[in-house]
Amino acid sequence: MEIQPDTASELLHGLPGISAVERDTGISKDLLRVWERRYGFPAPLRDLSGERVYPAEQVQRLRLLKRLLDAGHRPGRVVAASHEALEALLQVQASAKQAAATDTALVQEQTRCIAMLVAHDVDGLRRLLSQAMLRMGLGQCVIELIAPLTGLVGEKWINGELAIFEEHIFTESLQQLLRQALQAIPRDALAERPRVVLTTLPGEQHGLGLLMVETMLALAGCQCLSLGVQTPLDQLIRAANSHKADIVALSFSGILSTGMVQRSLAELRTQLAPDIELWAGGSSQALQRGSGLDGIHRVTRLGDIADEVSRWRATQA
Repeated sequence: MEIQPDTASELLHGLPGISAVERDTGISKDLLRVWERRYGFPAPLRDLSGERVYPAEQVQRLRLLKRLLDAGHRPGRVVAASHEALEALLQVQASAKQAAATDTALVQEQTRCIAMLVAHDVDGLRRLLSQAMLRMGLGQCVIELIAPLTGLVGEKWINGELAIFEEHIFTESLQQLLRQALQAIPRDALAERPRVVLTTLPGEQHGLGLLMVETMLALAGCQCLSLGVQTPLDQLIRAANSHKADIVALSFSGILSTGMVQRSLAELRTQLAPDIELWAGGSSQALQRGSGLDGIHRVTRLGDIADEVSRWRATQA
């Protein structure tokens, strides 16, 4: 870009040359020249000696480009992009970094919980979990910390890194904390409907997942009736009818076979009233398959429960 001599000294005064831009942005002079030829940016001015000088807005854009290149973006995608597109990419990058930092913090918190469990510091474990509930909020704590931590404890028990009694201590401590948190939810915060009956089927002994589901349902304003674990099918049907349930929710781990889960759900679906929804959640592989689950609402993630409750209420409206 050529500038008339009579205005050059005024316009170009103080603008950095290519060497200064290289030092400022970390982008080499050779690369700046290549981009100029290939993409039309940067578009330097020329001083009275014909040397390249760069306006401030171009230098700022080059700084943004360097950050994106360092994050792994290719020059062909970003150099010629609009300023708005660059800002959007940087926002995505910042969000990803924040998520990674959050994940790291959660992993560290899980590690601390495991360490306290191994050290038999039960009071410290309960205090740490209680503080996390207060800091994160009950729902977020269940989804982001408690559920992954429960899976981690189970893996360590299976691998022999935790004793049976240590796994039992963890489960009992967490159940106490969640029940206390449920009791603290004001009764007037719970809507009249949906009314949800929760349980597990015979052979499914793990109640911690069921308690986490109840917590998320209560936070969504549901009226919950937990039957505990291992309720026979006939008793579950009687309970659903007696308490005028809108939803029957079952929790499954990987204990029961795929065939058993699918047969039990199919039998329940035929015997429950058509207007009672049947929800199934948990880690069982049977819930990842489409066959044998007609008429069953699969809710495999705790974070989906609030949306499912909203869907149910919308259908009733």
